[in-house]
Amino acid sequence: MEPMGEAGHAKTSFEDFPLTRPEYISAMVHFYRGEMYRSQVWRTRLDTTTNWAVVTTAGMISFAFSSPEHKHFTLLLANVLITHFLLIEARRYRYFSVYRARVRMIEENFYLPLVRRSLVSPKDDWSDRIAQDLDVPKFKTTYAEAILCRLRNNYLWLYGIILVTWLVKLCVHPYDAGSLAEVYRRAAIGPIPSFAVLGIVIGLYLWLVYLALSPHGRKAGADEIRGIEQELTRWKV
Repeated sequence: MEPMGEAGHAKTSFEDFPLTRPEYISAMVHFYRGEMYRSQVWRTRLDTTTNWAVVTTAGMISFAFSSPEHKHFTLLLANVLITHFLLIEARRYRYFSVYRARVRMIEENFYLPLVRRSLVSPKDDWSDRIAQDLDVPKFKTTYAEAILCRLRNNYLWLYGIILVTWLVKLCVHPYDAGSLAEVYRRAAIGPIPSFAVLGIVIGLYLWLVYLALSPHGRKAGADEIRGIEQELTRWKV
């Protein structure tokens, strides 16, 4: 016999009442809107972090040139600050990619067949993949891939601006350098000799350029509309 409820009626489960087609479509529409909203929230957080980095860079540049007493080391310190923002933004990007991946999966396999008026989804198991991802969420990008993506698309330009500004500071501020030898001498920071400072700066920027232009960097920096989260190996089934 079926177990009885408090009112003497047989207990039923959710599965005893399968969704009708209109109910299913309505549920998917609301689910899509919810995932779209969450992806937009994390997209906004990404933009906010980038804005922090831009404002910090502009502030450090303004401070470095505002007085002759302000040393060029200020601009090198800006690299440390925007690197911190890069790491924060990479973490936020990983969360953003989770919801963006779900949104794209629904768009490609639910809405695309509706628009085409041909109810055949490109991926037969798309609903199972989304269901499993709801049950056991999984990041669609690694932390390293997220760092490379944001570096290539946004932060490499900020690093470049800081480098150019630092060189300008050495050459013309607080007064024009008379020779390259003087520019070289200005690169020293307290007890740290010029060759050590220049070696660190050159090494840092060569490493950043290598990361951005490497095959992994180009792949991680792919277009965000169809990013690496679409690879099915990144979904659990």
